[in-house]
Amino acid sequence: MAAFPGLNWLEALRVYRHPRVVAMLFLGFSAGLPFLLVFSTLSAWLSDANVSHGAIGFFSWVGITYSIKVLWAPVVDRVRIPWLTRKLGKRRSWMLVAQFVIALGLLGMAMIDPAQQLAYIAVCALMVAFGSATQDVAIDAYRIEAVIKERQAAMAATYILGYRVALLIAGAGALYIAEFGSWPAAYVSMAALMAIGVLTVLAIAEPEHTVERDAYQREVRVVAFMERSAHLPPRLRGAMAWFIGAVVCPFLDFFARNGVKMALVMLLFIGAFRISDITMGVMANPFYLDLGFSKAEVASVTKVFGFFMTIIGAAAGGLLVVRYGIMRPLLLSAVLAAATNLLFSLLAVMGPDLSLLAVTISADNLVGGLAGSVFIAYLSSLTNTAYTATQYALFSSLMTLPGKFLGGFSGLVVEAQGYFAFFIYSALIGVPAVLMVLYLIRTANADQSQVRRLPAKDAEA
Repeated sequence: MAAFPGLNWLEALRVYRHPRVVAMLFLGFSAGLPFLLVFSTLSAWLSDANVSHGAIGFFSWVGITYSIKVLWAPVVDRVRIPWLTRKLGKRRSWMLVAQFVIALGLLGMAMIDPAQQLAYIAVCALMVAFGSATQDVAIDAYRIEAVIKERQAAMAATYILGYRVALLIAGAGALYIAEFGSWPAAYVSMAALMAIGVLTVLAIAEPEHTVERDAYQREVRVVAFMERSAHLPPRLRGAMAWFIGAVVCPFLDFFARNGVKMALVMLLFIGAFRISDITMGVMANPFYLDLGFSKAEVASVTKVFGFFMTIIGAAAGGLLVVRYGIMRPLLLSAVLAAATNLLFSLLAVMGPDLSLLAVTISADNLVGGLAGSVFIAYLSSLTNTAYTATQYALFSSLMTLPGKFLGGFSGLVVEAQGYFAFFIYSALIGVPAVLMVLYLIRTANADQSQVRRLPAKDAEA
């Protein structure tokens, strides 16, 4: 399965010296920094400001922006920004604009007191989330176009490392600054760190943009069809041709390759896979603080120690996929992701036990890293290279949307039933994902058995 057969390990490691592979470390940092600042870190700030649990839960809906980025992904993919695109290129110009939007949103949040102006905090948080989601789309497109296929795994590895370091800083780092300084100081510091992404964008080169032959021919047919629609105004014909080529064709391709029934099952599974951990994550930081842990303890155990467990889990996921393929590790991930939430219920009963917190966080982050790497491999296997950016935006958007929606009600569940019942509930809603993995495995096995039963000539065809 090696990308470059014949290379020894030392020679293979040299791929990480490639300038664009190194650049992905910093772009990954820029992508990861805003995420927690509108999610769990923001939840901790709001909890510290005595905002109600119900309001904190509804704030998680800001994160839905990440889940609907597929709606404007074709715009990022095709629309040129006046002057800036001519100077920097399509990918770099969109990344740069998104980074400035993020920084301005973070500075805006730092200037507002959530206890007095909660609505303004929501507006600025939405601005940060929109800029961050847009940056994700642009970086994904850059990553795909910047290097040959054999270097894509190395690009993904450095991106994930940079992303995880950013999560550590936006989580533990922001909590430490808030503990010994203030929450506004924490958010100003995070805004300043967006300069890392800006400098990286200015330093890298724009990748070459190529269109596969099949995709090009499909676009030509769409334009030809619209040109024959003489009864429509020219501008409308042009707009409809652009929309069909950029938005409709990628989705039609996915359904054509997999069949309508199986495509729908796959999309349902993608939406269900992360419901359990996303819903639980909304109330995680308020839970730690309400249980009696200090912000420094939360930062040390959940962010610093959890960071290393996530990396170990991600590495284990990669090894399992190589050894057993995708589906069996995917089933293991779905089961463990739901089961680890039960440890939080135990912690709710036992109280502020630092050792139990460490065990719980270790298990949760280990499974999170495992599930993350395996699930990325699964999503990548579903993508057609002719529509990689748009289809991946669809999958990554759908991956978080249901969890973000249900997470908005998490505060109400805690207020009504308490933390113990909430974590039981968050484990149970992970069961449908387990059942769907079993169905996908069974269907794949049935298809393979059918192929084996065909005569050799038909099977080769």
